[in-house]
Amino acid sequence: MPHTLRSLQRVDLGQVEYHTAIERMAGWAAERAAGTAPDRLFLLSHPPVITYGRRTPPTDLPRDLSAIPTVPADRGGNATYHGPGQVVGYLVMDLRRWGPVDVVRWLERGLVDALDALGFPAQRRDTPPGSPSLVGVWTPDGRKIASIGMRIRGGITTHGFALNVDPDLAVFDRFVACSLDDVAMTSLARLADERGVPAPADAEVRDAVAAHLGAR
Repeated sequence: MPHTLRSLQRVDLGQVEYHTAIERMAGWAAERAAGTAPDRLFLLSHPPVITYGRRTPPTDLPRDLSAIPTVPADRGGNATYHGPGQVVGYLVMDLRRWGPVDVVRWLERGLVDALDALGFPAQRRDTPPGSPSLVGVWTPDGRKIASIGMRIRGGITTHGFALNVDPDLAVFDRFVACSLDDVAMTSLARLADERGVPAPADAEVRDAVAAHLGAR
């Protein structure tokens, strides 16, 4: 399988409310299905929100649902957090010649390569049979730095990934992220601090991610 799917059009957005982004995403997918728009990578951020897929156990969600908006999402994956300090990427692409596993592996490898280019080694992990999904991007010492949750309908992908640049990591202590009880979330800012080096800026991270996913 080739490393890049095809050329993507990069669309940079600022901070967008989660519900607004989901409404827009339906339109982006309809445009792609109709052939009136190319494959696109939307880069943005959200105000604080916890989202969860339909198979998420209720016990994974925060006990206090009033502290941060907690909303269901029509994507794969379990509960995760979106908020300031993340680069969120929504992929709206025609995948009728690809399978779900292919696109997830391609996305994982692209994010790993982007982080490597920024000077932060990362890796993907295989999920052992019967275990919660380990889809995403991880540090070599087993901390998770990027979450992935996608949906494919009619051959068109929506949703995508959330990469931790410098979010409030304490939020992840309020719920069970990705149905992994012992997962430790980290960020580029924390990794940089541990190494005593400057953390990459949001714009630098966006550029690296776009470049390694073939988005222009």
